Amino acid sequence: MAVIVVMGVSGSGKTTVGTELAERLGVDYAEADTFHPRANIDKMSSGVPLTDEDRWPWLHAIADWIREHQETGGVVTSSALKRSYRDVLRTGGAVAFLHLDGPRELLAERMKTRSGHFMPVSLLDSQLGTLEPLGACENGLVADIRDSPEEIVKTALGAFT
Repeated sequence: MAVIVVMGVSGSGKTTVGTELAERLGVDYAEADTFHPRANIDKMSSGVPLTDEDRWPWLHAIADWIREHQETGGVVTSSALKRSYRDVLRTGGAVAFLHLDGPRELLAERMKTRSGHFMPVSLLDSQLGTLEPLGACENGLVADIRDSPEEIVKTALGAFT
C-alpha cells in the first residue's frame, strides 16, 4: 500500500486534510513539522527560508517514516516543494502525492489567521517561488484548496484507493 504524502506550501491545509484522510483510511498519520530539527524551526520562525542543505536530513527522516509504513500504509504531510525533495521521499517506497494548491491570497489569509505555527507569512512567496508542480511521471493528484477539506479527502480516496 502506498503512503500518501499530502504536499503543498504553508497554509494549504496539509494538516487538516492529512489527519482526515488518515482517519478515513484507518492508517497512521505523521506531521512533517515534527521531523524538523530545532535549528530549522528557529530559522523559519525568524523569517529565514531553509536551504536545501537544511532540508536533506528532514526529508530523509520522512522517507524513513514512509519506509516503516510500506506494509500498513500511512499519511504524512510535507511541503515537498521540489521534485528533488519528492525524489528523496520516494526512496522510502511507494508514495502517492496529494498536492494542495490554491491562490496566494487564500494561502496568506489562512497563514495570518492560524495560531501556534512557526511559519511566518513573509516566507510564503519564497515557498511559492520554490514550488515545482508534480510532473507527469509522478504518482499524484492536485486538489484545489478552495474546495472543502471533506471534498478534497473524498477526491483523494477515489483516486488512491
